[in-house]
Amino acid sequence: MLIFPSAKINIGLNVVKRRADGYHDLETIFYPIQLCDALELVESSKMKFESSGIPIPGNTDQNLCLKAYQLLRNDFDLPNIHIHLLKKIPVGAGLGGGSADAAFFIKLVNQYFKLNLNVEQMQVYCRKLGADCAFFIENKPVYAFAKGDEFENIEIDLSAYHIALLMPNVHVSTAEAYAGVNPKPSSKSLKELIKLPVSDWQQHIYNDFEPHILKAHPIIAKAKKALYQAGALFSLMSGSGASVYGIFDEKADLSGLENEFLVFNDLHA
Repeated sequence: MLIFPSAKINIGLNVVKRRADGYHDLETIFYPIQLCDALELVESSKMKFESSGIPIPGNTDQNLCLKAYQLLRNDFDLPNIHIHLLKKIPVGAGLGGGSADAAFFIKLVNQYFKLNLNVEQMQVYCRKLGADCAFFIENKPVYAFAKGDEFENIEIDLSAYHIALLMPNVHVSTAEAYAGVNPKPSSKSLKELIKLPVSDWQQHIYNDFEPHILKAHPIIAKAKKALYQAGALFSLMSGSGASVYGIFDEKADLSGLENEFLVFNDLHA
């Protein structure tokens, strides 16, 4: 059985405060885009995970799909399976690719083995795996707060626009991203700011990670500049980077950028 985990972008990202547990409270808008991995599950005589496509760094045994399956096996009598992941969502991009894989895999297991888990139950498992993981269970636009794992439904529809994404060959660690941030409450709520026309977002909606990350990694700043030069109404680094997206009225001409970036053009919202 197959499922296709999709990525998300952050429309604004405010780091509000540091928590006692070492995490940070934040506010952001999670918005799903049609840039997808592919996950396949088949029953097997022994547990096996393999991947193809974009290489995934780290130990295969620590993949979030395997961790998700172990969480489910703690509560259900599940057999050994063979998992194959075709990786298309860039790794370390701020697009939630690993979290999406884990959440969609929980949905896949729930469907395949008829576990009858509801949305809230699946989100409980997801919250044990990553701060943004629970978002991908419903995979619809939300205002996210707390650690990024609490949600409010929000009215935002970008289907009339075209979304492009540039991914430079650079890695931004979570530690680096947070080290340069001075947490503080935002003066204006993102829930109100996204009601503005998209063409006005540039003056009002920000990513708190951008100032120091773009300074430390000029190639990311170059990606953002290139998207605006191509006619983007709004451009922002997603999450803690390193990808940058642009929202356009029509399909962007990004020819000539393939030598410096992975280019994903005309992504449907």
